Amino acid sequence: MFSEFAFNIFNTSIDKYHLEDDVYQSFHNPYSKEDIEHLLYRKNWIDTVQWHYEDIIRNPDINPDDALVLKRKIDASNQDRTDLVEFIDSYFLNKYQSVDVKADATINTESPAWAIDRLSILALKIYHMNEEATRADASLEHREKCQAKLEILLEQKNDLFVAIDQLLADIESGTKYMKVYKQMKMYNDEELNPILRGNK
Repeated sequence: MFSEFAFNIFNTSIDKYHLEDDVYQSFHNPYSKEDIEHLLYRKNWIDTVQWHYEDIIRNPDINPDDALVLKRKIDASNQDRTDLVEFIDSYFLNKYQSVDVKADATINTESPAWAIDRLSILALKIYHMNEEATRADASLEHREKCQAKLEILLEQKNDLFVAIDQLLADIESGTKYMKVYKQMKMYNDEELNPILRGNK
């Protein structure tokens, strides 16, 4: 199913990142640009780097100048993340464009790619919670609490697998249809953000 297929690619990305565990490491996408794997791998890599940006910026001793630079990187990462979600939705729009949509078809509260976005973040939560649940220098109490949280995350993963695959099956059968709204973020746009507009 597509959810498990995507989750495995996310884990490949996460494992590759943690070989160096450095937000400034070079990025190489092992998949062809023509394949959906390319978008999924890139999407999770952005999420993984941003996860670690968020860790770094919460250091109470961070230099304010460094924090500002990092905030800009997080802003750019958020924009890249949104762009990748829209590219993934474009893949599904193209894939299902010839489906005969039923007259009583309904729309879902979120598009397939935004559900897959949640799966990418969940893969990161599972990876890092597993790290904490098995950390040798942590107390037994800490490991047990993290193991309990990990079990909930794994249950969430299974539920999200079902939800994503059901949504895609419904779209493919014409009982649901896709309608994608661009995010139309305003804070990065020089014409829509009054601060950026004033600085032009």
